[in-house]
Formats: sequence, structure tokens, C-alpha cells
Amino acid sequence: MEKMIQLAAQVTPSERQLAWQEMEFYGFIHFTVNTFTNLEWGHGDEDPAIFNPTELDANQWVEVCKSAGMKGLILTCKHHDGFCLWPSRYTDHSVKSSPWREGKGDLVREVADACRAAGIRFGIYLSPWDLHESSYGDSAVYNAFFLNQLRELLTEYGDIFCVWFDGACGEGPNGKRQVYDWKSYYQLIRELQPNAVISVCGPDVRWCGNEAGHTRTAEWSVVPAALQDNEKIQEHSQKEDDGEFAKRILSHDDDLGSREVIREAGELAWFPAEVNTSIRPGWFYHAEEDDQVKSLDELFEVYVRSVGGNATFLLNLPPDKRGLIHENDARRMSELGQAIQGNFQVDLCTGATAAASSELDDQHRVNNLFDGNPDTYWSATEGTEKTEIVIDLQEEQSFDRIILMEQIRVGQRIEGFVLEWKDGEEWNPLDQGTVVGYKRICRFDKVNARYIKLSITASRWYPTLQSFQVFLSKKV
Repeated sequence: MEKMIQLAAQVTPSERQLAWQEMEFYGFIHFTVNTFTNLEWGHGDEDPAIFNPTELDANQWVEVCKSAGMKGLILTCKHHDGFCLWPSRYTDHSVKSSPWREGKGDLVREVADACRAAGIRFGIYLSPWDLHESSYGDSAVYNAFFLNQLRELLTEYGDIFCVWFDGACGEGPNGKRQVYDWKSYYQLIRELQPNAVISVCGPDVRWCGNEAGHTRTAEWSVVPAALQDNEKIQEHSQKEDDGEFAKRILSHDDDLGSREVIREAGELAWFPAEVNTSIRPGWFYHAEEDDQVKSLDELFEVYVRSVGGNATFLLNLPPDKRGLIHENDARRMSELGQAIQGNFQVDLCTGATAAASSELDDQHRVNNLFDGNPDTYWSATEGTEKTEIVIDLQEEQSFDRIILMEQIRVGQRIEGFVLEWKDGEEWNPLDQGTVVGYKRICRFDKVNARYIKLSITASRWYPTLQSFQVFLSKKV
């Protein structure tokens, strides 16, 4: 076996990456002065007086998120326009200069508190690009300013599960392009919020490469470590507007982690993907888009391809000028939650047994697949790259969904699989795929069967599987 392939099989996630991956589905809230100017990107010269949502209710935002099954919410605390949704001590361009809550409001606190009260996690988006701040472009001065604002958010609002950075970068008033001090940003986050993942322009979570909800056929979490290098991204983005280099290296190739790619990589890293899109065409609210909310079918497809394709799903919900998530968006989110629950409600593997052609030892038996314990798992013997598992549901059942989950605590191994069902003495195809990773959702036409066979046709070193679940979807 190639040494590099065995090394790749042993690259594992950090505890913060594991906790993030298990969240699966969470929300993005884009809300600032742009909501009131009807723009997607502000200019930095907006009068804070325009920010005055008259019915703002962070609890409503959180309840809408929960209705869809989301486990967290990321708030755009400061977008590119520089307007801060908290009363920052380092600028007056914030809610404290607005009429909202008579200048005494703190939207970051209201959202963080609402998340905690409802039992979901809170994350922050802080744009490094600031079109309002006069020191932007004077790199050392602005980096100190940015670190001060970052420190406020990391120390005054409780536990944060994610700090979400994009790579937008432009020129300051002095005509010079700002050079971001990523290393210092990361150090501060690790010091103050060690359990938070740093996403997109960060070392923990990478962007899938588009904002349309598309995913790769094989989304590897183990990729060349060079993809994490934001210093190189920053160096190149000095020459290209809006971080185009960053976008290209994260999205230019459909293959980021195959054997062919990692053989040339030198160093590898666990750098899993996040899929992000908005429920509307825009990221901020526009009344003219009230009838353009994505359909239930569209959203469910993105959910299955992302969460069920070894990624996570970040869905944007833009509150309107009232400070509420619009009724159309809220209704669609409730429908999405019902659809997810209806598709994956009753696991038909309760009471199932299985036989595997290879088992590592008594601690890694194949029947661990059905015990509901995320810490136990099945493992083939070392060096076994191909193997089979036959599942006995104990009686004939109707089903059209299967969920596979690797034990990613020990690495991502499976490169190819085939699912079949038994009809008399014949095995008939159900589905086939490439990677499994954290979760793979397989969908197919309904069949009636007692026996299911999983053939792992290719893997790195030897495969593992933490869970095998079978469902019959229900229309909602």
C-alpha cells in the first residue's frame, strides 16, 4: 500500500471540527443598514439614523431557525459597510448612533441571548473589509482596530461556535489595499474562543466554492494543507479584486482529495466543506423578492446534497425592515423542517443484525452499526480495502432512504460503495457512490426487502462505519 494513502487515512478532525460537523444545519442572518437602503453591499457612508427596525424580535429569528431543525445561527455583526450591530467602543458607526432602542440597543447581545435561551449555538460574521473606517488601507493601524472589535465580540457574548470570515479586500482612503493579519486574528480567536471553528478564510472549515448550494460528487475532508494558507491567499488577492484568488483555489477543481491529488500534496489537513446559500436571490432583504423564496424541493435538495454529502449546510435568512423574518421565509422553513423529519423519522434498523466479511476485533463488531452510540463503530481488518456487509432487517420492510456514517474520529477512508437489496436469490442495485465521510444520504425508489448489502469497493488502508440507518420517507 502506498505510504501516502495510509497517512491520508490517519488525518483526523479536531474536537472543534467534530462538534461543528455534528451541527449539520445552521442559519445565517444578514441584517444591517443594507436592509434599509435596499442594497446588497453598502458604501460605508450610510447614516446610522436609517437603522430603525420597529418590531425586531431575535426570538422570532431563532424560532424560525429551530422550526427547520437548525442547530445554530451566525449573525453578520459587521458587513463591508462597517456598521456594527453592537455598541463598539472603537467606532461611532454602530447601533449606538441609531434611533433603534434609543441608541441603547445591542443586537449581537439580543441574538446571542435568544440562541442560548432556545438551546441553539451562536456564531459571528465580522467583515475584515470596512468601507467606513478611515484607517482601512493603513494595514498596521487597521489590523489593531479590527483586533479590538474582534476581542469585543469574543469576550462579551458568551460561547461562540464559529467565526466566519470572507476574503473581501479593497483599497482604503489612502489608495492602498489593506493587508489582513490573519495570523493575529486566528491567535486571538484560539486564545479567547478555543472551541470556535474559523470558517472560509480560516483553517477549520472551507467554502464549497459557490453560493448556489452545489456540492462535489466526492467531497473529501482530507485535502492538501495548502488550501488553508490564507497568507498566500492574501498575497495574491493584493493583485485581484474581491479575493478572486481565494475563490479560485477553493472552487476551481471538482477534485480536491482523490488519491491522484494527495499524492502530489506533500502535507495534508482535515479541512471539511460548508455549503452556503440564501433562501432568496439576495443575501439581504428586498421586498421585491418576497415571491422569490426558494421552493421546498430546492431547499430539501441542497440539504440532502450538503448534509448528506459530507458537508454542512449554512442557509441565509434575511430579516426585513421590521426586524422580522418575513412570513414567506418563515413558512418555508417550517415546511423544510417537516420534510426533513418526515424523510428521516423512524430508523428501520432497530433490531437489525449484520454480518461482515471482515472485522478488526471484538471491539469493532459490525452490529455496532445499530447501537445508536456515536463512539462505537465497525472496522475491517488493517489492509482490507474492499469488503461487504449484509444487513438483516429481520422482516421485509419498505424503504427508500439509507444513511451511512463513517467514524471520522479515526479518519475518512471510504472511496467507493455499492448498495443492493435482495429479491429472492438475486441482488439488485439500490445506489452507489464515492465518499461517505461524516454522513452520506442515499435516495432511491421504494423497495420491499429484508436484506441489504453494502459493498465497499475502495477505501484507504481499511474502512470504518459508525452507523447504518434505513428509512421510509413520508410525504408532508
